[in-house]
Amino acid sequence: MDTSYRRLVASDADLLADFLINGSWPFHGPAALDRDTIRQRVFDGFYDGDESRTFWIVEGGERVGLIRLFDLADVPEGGTPLFDLRVDSAYRGRGLGGQALVWLTGYLFTEFPDLQRIEGTTRKDNRAMRRTFLSCGYAKEAHYRDAWPGEQGHVHDAVGYAILRRDRLSGVTTPPDWNDET
Repeated sequence: MDTSYRRLVASDADLLADFLINGSWPFHGPAALDRDTIRQRVFDGFYDGDESRTFWIVEGGERVGLIRLFDLADVPEGGTPLFDLRVDSAYRGRGLGGQALVWLTGYLFTEFPDLQRIEGTTRKDNRAMRRTFLSCGYAKEAHYRDAWPGEQGHVHDAVGYAILRRDRLSGVTTPPDWNDET
């Protein structure tokens, strides 16, 4: 199937609310937003504005996932964008997350020609996303202990990954120097 990416528009507010409320997001924290809050965030520019851009992942005409790019206003001053990537549970395990990560990486490096790095963070127990980061040329750069709030007060470790423009261009991922304290 052909996968495409379509920018979220304000008239998608109800579709977005349905997607977020009805979906299962085990690695995205305990906070569940209500329909009115999501709709208001759409109209306030939380999902698409100076700071962020959101895209539907579309396969076979169906909205199967969502990419939210954020911290975009910081990029012209050397900042690093982050992202939220969600694939509907019925479509997980098909490689859509990897395709979306490759797409968003290309999009950001094209859209922001001076951008030098892109970062992403996931929970330590999200093995699928961690493998996806590595297979898409991202390097592990950080491990944050007890940093990701979970259900019922449980706290998880978080793991940070990034890709550098030069690594993407060369096709060679350069790991950080983990032994710089000696």
